[in-house]
Amino acid sequence: MTIGFILLLVTGALILFGAGQRVLDRLRLTDKQAILFIVLIIAGGFVPDIAVTNRFAFNIGGALIPLALCVWLWFKADTGVERARCLVATLVSAVAIFALGRYLPSNPDALPMDPGWAYGIAAGLIAYVFGRSRRGAFIAGTLGVMLSDVASWLYARSMGADQRLVLGGAGGYDVIVIAGLLAVLLSELIGELFERAKRGRQKPTREFVNGDFVRREQP
Repeated sequence: MTIGFILLLVTGALILFGAGQRVLDRLRLTDKQAILFIVLIIAGGFVPDIAVTNRFAFNIGGALIPLALCVWLWFKADTGVERARCLVATLVSAVAIFALGRYLPSNPDALPMDPGWAYGIAAGLIAYVFGRSRRGAFIAGTLGVMLSDVASWLYARSMGADQRLVLGGAGGYDVIVIAGLLAVLLSELIGELFERAKRGRQKPTREFVNGDFVRREQP
């Protein structure tokens, strides 16, 4: 069982036990909808890759279902500004991951971690910085990985390499899962820290006087 499957199972268990409701609310997902998508992604990962051409194929759980979820969340965005920010964050994430693929050592043993984790973490961090919202971070992290895979494939083809792309297949499945989940986690944790810091700087508007709460007069 790969790390992607393990992360999805842990996420599903946390949702079943009531954890992460705040994140789901901000993603505009109910518990049942989130569990359904997780089940579909896991189940789809066991379905054989679907070949579109001799050089291109995709995995249902690793590409099709995450793509459908991203499109659905994008249309549920509150404003046009948020939708535009999602697209910009996705492109920045894709470019950054593509660059990492060009400059990181080709030998996995030369890295302190698995390349899939490196790409997933990079996508998650960039997606949070540019995506801002929980929805935007998830979309940018997930689609950024997919676009970088397509870009790497096209680059290899342009250099004359007879390479086949399986979108969301094999190691790509784990990278997409790591990037999407990590982007949302970072968005929630860092966003919560900023919100608490902001609340801490605000002066209280009510005070306890003679056994009752009354509104404080602002200077």
